[in-house]
Amino acid sequence: MIQTKGYAVQDAKTDLAPWDFERREVGPHDVQFDIQFCGVCHSDLHQIKDDWGGSIFPMVPGHEIVGKVIKVGSHVKKFKVGDLAGTGCLVDSCRTCENCQEGLEQFCINGSTATYNSLEQDHKTPTYGGYSNTIVVHEDFVLHVSDKLDLAAVAPLLCAGITTYSPLRHWKVGKGHKLAVLGLGGLGHMAVKFGVAFGAEVTVLSTSPEKEADALKLGAHKFVVTKDAEQLKSVTGYFDFILDTVSAPHDLNLYLSLLRRDGVHICVGVPPTPYEVHAFSLIGGRKSLVGSLIGGLPETQEMLDYCAEHGIVSEIEMIDIKNINDAYDRMTKGDVRYRFVIDMATL
Repeated sequence: MIQTKGYAVQDAKTDLAPWDFERREVGPHDVQFDIQFCGVCHSDLHQIKDDWGGSIFPMVPGHEIVGKVIKVGSHVKKFKVGDLAGTGCLVDSCRTCENCQEGLEQFCINGSTATYNSLEQDHKTPTYGGYSNTIVVHEDFVLHVSDKLDLAAVAPLLCAGITTYSPLRHWKVGKGHKLAVLGLGGLGHMAVKFGVAFGAEVTVLSTSPEKEADALKLGAHKFVVTKDAEQLKSVTGYFDFILDTVSAPHDLNLYLSLLRRDGVHICVGVPPTPYEVHAFSLIGGRKSLVGSLIGGLPETQEMLDYCAEHGIVSEIEMIDIKNINDAYDRMTKGDVRYRFVIDMATL
């Protein structure tokens, strides 16, 4: 077994703290890479607090992982020692169901294996994430990372990036479309970058007027303060798509009124309580309320390649691992522009 250093929580009521654990030895199809940077996702906080139920403790969070390959198995063909590599939200799946066969491992019918707070395909071995110094992953779930981009700023692409890239690609958002991005945070700022890159007219919908300068700097064409009734009225029935990144409770009926006929409201945020949607909010304009998760492995690699070609990365604030609990407190207050990334050299 490989001796590994990390940060973990022992239960839902304790803070993250140093914890030593073991990873499996590198098998014939495995890639081991030393973790240089790991992004801090809002879902990390939900998982350690067991907000969604079913948390497995001890837990080492982190699923926005980038680093350098230090060892490969005897049958590995896609990677060599010294390559830059990344792993996102998944480290395995059944490989055999129709969704896996189509490169949609995130929708594995038999249950994919998440990078942390999950069980391996043996259904008994817990997985531990990227708040650690090294990781071993099957080569099919390791991604190539370009050396053209700032590696630290690439890390959040493995979750925040693909979570917004995938629905925009699936619903073919691009030139001629009016796209609203609801919420300008870790997900929202990436949605703005991709929406603009794909050629859409992008409007940020936000409760925070002070974020307007950032939104425009990121490339947004318009900014609407959702607490301002007059500003909202100006975009009623205006948008083809709304990409909803908000994980706090909010009124979907209000935002559905901003869609034109046949408009699509795409949910990628996860509020703590169920939505309440009136049927008239949908049937009045033949509108669609849909959801999207991350992307599969092929699409995640496509996204990374697209970002390398177009110079797209996340806006980040680097932190030391010892400051992770303070970072969670700040994240809860919305005090991050726009993604914390841990420098794992500080572990």
